[in-house]
Formats: sequence, structure tokens, C-alpha cells
Amino acid sequence: MSKQKTQIGEGAMVEYVTAMIGGQLFGLPISRVQDVFMPERVTRVPLSSREISGVLNLRGRIVTVVDMRARLGLPRDEDGKTPMAVGVDLRGESYGLLIDQIGEVLRLPEDSKEENPVNLDPRMAKLAGGVHRLDGQLMVVLDVDRVLELAPEMMAA
Repeated sequence: MSKQKTQIGEGAMVEYVTAMIGGQLFGLPISRVQDVFMPERVTRVPLSSREISGVLNLRGRIVTVVDMRARLGLPRDEDGKTPMAVGVDLRGESYGLLIDQIGEVLRLPEDSKEENPVNLDPRMAKLAGGVHRLDGQLMVVLDVDRVLELAPEMMAA
């Protein structure tokens, strides 16, 4: 059975889980999101890059935690708020993407997605699969595969 995109008048709709990272709104295609959780008891991995916060056990699965602020080249969040994590899978491996805060699920027309604008911060552009212009703000669509293209030396334990 193939997945069908919902058809509504003007065309296919796509659902995104929204997240704030460093004051920027991001959207992750809901089809890639496994769960949202509070990362607890993260174990640091020796010699891993600063983009890897560590690993944790989530309901019996070992999850590699990726610090999205570090991945985007942003400074650490110093406001003391507990980060959230969005669970995603790639080739059978589980990852948790650390974000500042989770938002709502947005349903947007697929054809309203635009290419990355030329003035998009290059650190974001390399992980973005396009943008949606919303009322007064830009939602950057995260390309989960690109986010998880971690160089092998980053994963070294």
C-alpha cells in the first residue's frame, strides 16, 4: 500500500512538526518524525564532535543525540531551559535532534514550498530542503538526511 498525499483543491498538503532553534522556526516533515521527548541521562561519547551530545536509552533503543545548535553553528543556549528532542530514524539507526522548543503541527500546501533564498544563512542552507513563507516569518524545512550526514569522524567513539 503506497502512502498517498492528501489532495485538497489546490494540491497536495504536507504536514510539518515545527521547532524553534536559536530563534529560527524550522519544520520537519512529519513523515520523518518518530516521537518527541525530553532527553534524560545523556551519556557523553568520548572523542565525539561537539555536534554529538551523546547517547541515551529511549524505551530500549539506543539513540544518538545531535545538538542542532552546534549542527547549525549557533552558540549554546544559556537560558537554562530544558531542551526537547525530536526522534528521527535513518537507515535503521535512531537519532534525537536537540531543539530549543517544539511547536505545533502545520499543514501546508506542497506547492508553497520555495527554494532556499540566496540570503539564507549558509549554515542553515546546507541543512535546508526549502522554505515556507508564513505570516511574518520564514519556516526553514529541515532535510533530515542532510542533518544526519555526520562525518564518520564525528561518530567515532
